Amino acid sequence: MSSAQPLPVRDLRLLLDDVLDAAGVLALLSVLQQRWEGRGVELVEVASGWRFQTSANVKHFLDRLHPEKPPKYSRATLETLAIIAYRQPVTRGDIEEIRGVVVNSALIKQLEDRGWVEVIGHRDTVGRPGLLATTRQFLNDLGLQSLDQLPVLDASDEIGHANPLALLQPLIPDLLSDLPQSDAPTHH
Repeated sequence: MSSAQPLPVRDLRLLLDDVLDAAGVLALLSVLQQRWEGRGVELVEVASGWRFQTSANVKHFLDRLHPEKPPKYSRATLETLAIIAYRQPVTRGDIEEIRGVVVNSALIKQLEDRGWVEVIGHRDTVGRPGLLATTRQFLNDLGLQSLDQLPVLDASDEIGHANPLALLQPLIPDLLSDLPQSDAPTHH
């Protein structure tokens, strides 16, 4: 509980002087997870490892103690994030083609500053545009172990036609609470 970051199994093994193998540590984590089930705190696995976090059922009480509002993101920012998450790696040009509008550099910078998006390489084409992808921090912040846990697109849906706000809302509802949910996405 005192770690600021999730702990991977290898670090937990080191804390236990390598007495247990990875399977043993995972078995103990499973027991701990069951013992904390139904309480105000739960043990969860995210992309970077294991962490204790408050349960969703006590969130409204904690909001009273810490009335800080999480940062709000514009519709354009969330649409861009959804495109990156579902289509990665993508270039800024790819995002602009899907959304049908120019992507503001400040928008990408905001996602990079949050630690949710990073340049992982460059496309081998004119101008060598940066390839954007989501980070482990993105997965950790959304409580996911992998991108496979993102809401599934319908077989007939493409990210350019799906409402990205609807896709991300189950994962980050606080970030969307000030946005109207019935607006159509801004694609062509």
